[in-house]
Amino acid sequence: MTNASPIGRRAFLEQGALVLAATSLASANLFASDDSPVLHVGLVTDLHYADKPPAGTRHYRETPKKLEEARSRFEQEKLSFLVELGDFIDAADSVDVEQGYLKTINDQFSTLCKDRHYVLGNHCVDTLTKEEFLGGIGQEKSYYSFDRDGFHFVVLDACFRGDGQPYGRKNSHWTDANIPPSELEWLEADLKGTGKKTIVFAHQRLDVSNNHGVKNNADVRKILESSGNVLAVFQGHSHQNDLKTIDGIHYCTLVAMIEGSGVDSNGYSVMNIFADGTIQLTGFRNQASHRWAASA
Repeated sequence: MTNASPIGRRAFLEQGALVLAATSLASANLFASDDSPVLHVGLVTDLHYADKPPAGTRHYRETPKKLEEARSRFEQEKLSFLVELGDFIDAADSVDVEQGYLKTINDQFSTLCKDRHYVLGNHCVDTLTKEEFLGGIGQEKSYYSFDRDGFHFVVLDACFRGDGQPYGRKNSHWTDANIPPSELEWLEADLKGTGKKTIVFAHQRLDVSNNHGVKNNADVRKILESSGNVLAVFQGHSHQNDLKTIDGIHYCTLVAMIEGSGVDSNGYSVMNIFADGTIQLTGFRNQASHRWAASA
């Protein structure tokens, strides 16, 4: 299969203008609100960028074009911050090649928003160590929390084997995802230390017990539920739209950007958060849209 040749940003925006305008109008009608959101958060997941031929439904070299389309929407929304939910790059057989993938896609991604947050996915640390990946993106920690405009946000890292060893240097299998005791202890203390409404970001899923789920997801959910402040969890990994609500917490799985050829198969979203805790997720292309009232 011949890969499409790159196109300039101006031509790309012209081609996508009508689609984005129509999507914006539909979203505005569906999610109209009298109040203005306090936060606009860009969300993408499973970019799997790599300089290699397509494999099945994954078109690795097309990720930059899809990301460029998302840029136009993110610029219109004037994002408060941007979150990448894991598998930013695809696996490579050598450290040098995988670092090359990371530099290429992050050079583009880092221009989308100054305030960026990266969740580690299993492919991010297939050959690279966590320290190497984090160094490449300029992020200090793999799990941490932060506050913005009265809300609390948590970034989790489930790229640990069942024995507690971190992923890296091809020492793991993607079905063995775990959040170790030290991170669980940190999470519990972190949530107890805030009274703010909270949103959690993860790569591997916390709402299922199949191969795409964190093995000890029930332990994680217990901590989230006990806090009484967690509104929603946004996650990737299984490449599909999905939504489950468990004990009042919405577990929203986002569609993968890598899947399918052409920008029509793209998927990304903007999450608007309102002062009362209402969350409005506006999805573009293949990403579903949702709205959850504060009382839900």
